[in-house]
Amino acid sequence: MGMKTRAEYAEESAQQVVDAAATRWQGTSLVAEVRNHKSGMARPYVFIDCPRLHWRAVAKWLRFEMGVDHCSMITGIHWAEGPAEKKWEVVAHLMRMNVINPPVKSGWTEQVIRDPSILQDNDVPMEFEISISIPDTTTPSVQSVQEVWMGADWNEKETWDLVGIDFEGHEGMRRVLQPHDTPVGFHPLQKQHMIRYHDYEIMYDDPQGFGRKPVDEGKVK
Repeated sequence: MGMKTRAEYAEESAQQVVDAAATRWQGTSLVAEVRNHKSGMARPYVFIDCPRLHWRAVAKWLRFEMGVDHCSMITGIHWAEGPAEKKWEVVAHLMRMNVINPPVKSGWTEQVIRDPSILQDNDVPMEFEISISIPDTTTPSVQSVQEVWMGADWNEKETWDLVGIDFEGHEGMRRVLQPHDTPVGFHPLQKQHMIRYHDYEIMYDDPQGFGRKPVDEGKVK
């Protein structure tokens, strides 16, 4: 029995998603393409450049129509020297796992084994990378997908805490890695912060305002 999906079936499945995206999101600036990893087995994956205001709708389309059932990571980047249309970026890594729980029969778990070498179309496990650009702003934000994938909950909190990108509609947003009394507006992965390992003798420079009293008590651990 084969232990992995066939390369030609994986390529075909990825292209089917790209074609579906071109049809579903025609008229928007969404761009989808098949890419291949440069190392390992060089398996295909789907890359999507997603418009910021369409992110939640695209996420629901991926989850409920394309079968993307797992969010492995959401992170953010501050491109301080980037172009005006991309000063910030949110990157999401998603998976179509197609993990099926076997049925329970007579008190015992009946094993269901699927030969991966015969999987085709939407049954092929697939990796997705989503890029969302955010233009120049002091209050970067994108829509939350907390209700779409369970894995998005912590990742969105962490991205806000460290990078300062907010997620609109996220319930219970709070500090998860920084101290709960960290001053509002301080997110250590923003490029304007001058910290000790950037050749500064003091831990935090004055503009970061660590002398200010925190006013975001609602976002605490």
